Amino acid sequence: YYIDASPEISDYDYDMLMKELVELEKQHPSLDSPGSPSKKVGGAPVEAFETVAHTTPMLSLDNTYSDEDLGEFDKRISKIVKDYTYIVELKIDGVAVACIYKNGFLERGVTRGDGLKGDDITENIKTIKGLPLKPEKGILKDFEVRGEVYLSKKSFELINKEKKSRGGRFLRTPEIRRQAP
Repeated sequence: YYIDASPEISDYDYDMLMKELVELEKQHPSLDSPGSPSKKVGGAPVEAFETVAHTTPMLSLDNTYSDEDLGEFDKRISKIVKDYTYIVELKIDGVAVACIYKNGFLERGVTRGDGLKGDDITENIKTIKGLPLKPEKGILKDFEVRGEVYLSKKSFELINKEKKSRGGRFLRTPEIRRQAP
């Protein structure tokens, strides 16, 4: 799916196949194994980058495409929590990244990778306009921020228009994982 940072199928198709695999493993426990793709998060780090271990595993959230799944989720929550409110956001499809700050400065940017270790993309992450290299005073000196790095649709289209005019290949893989920032 994400081998060489170049997915061959859509996220939706992948999610549907993964859901089918999880159901198959539930119905036939003998087919379940620790090496199953259903037990993995993200993709393997790219060889071109230094591999870095996460201080805390960087896991992913489950997703759903059905009202039935949402109803089951709500039932589980209501058994645990009595007073709750949901906040729902659109899913942003990008690259999950951990930004580690030490002594008040951005020290390292790491992709999710396999959840335990990821690619050190520090030099690339420093090129993101809105990401502070040195946060404002008053913020903790040592902390980690996790989020999703993505291109807006407008930027994506602009880059592809530029590439097309120069005869280059269209952008389709995560630019944040290029070797040269």
